[in-house]
Amino acid sequence: QVHLVESGGGLVQAGGSLRLSCAASVHTSLSYNMGWFRQAPGKEREFVAYISWNGGSILYADSVKGRFTMSRDNVNKSVYLQMNNLKPGDTAVYYCAANAVATVHPGYWSYWGQGTQVTVSS
Repeated sequence: QVHLVESGGGLVQAGGSLRLSCAASVHTSLSYNMGWFRQAPGKEREFVAYISWNGGSILYADSVKGRFTMSRDNVNKSVYLQMNNLKPGDTAVYYCAANAVATVHPGYWSYWGQGTQVTVSS
């Protein structure tokens, strides 16, 4: 029902930056909490960040805090993840997600995008 499309991934050297975007449905942008998760090959999907529907509450994983910044633009129906000082350990497929309740556990999120690949070279 809720359609999410990520973009902005790519290949970057360690220390570089990327900005991911997630285009959402009107309903998602107005009413849903939004999250970013990532999954490296052979690893479990892990929490990166989430933001409340009105942007008033944001939570980051300890591994990215201070380097990544999440934001949302309800007018443009999009959420973003600005990633600075990227490290090889950040290499993963990044997914945006939507849910009525924000949680760090990926299994509880209802709607997911297709993912965008981020590769950080050493």
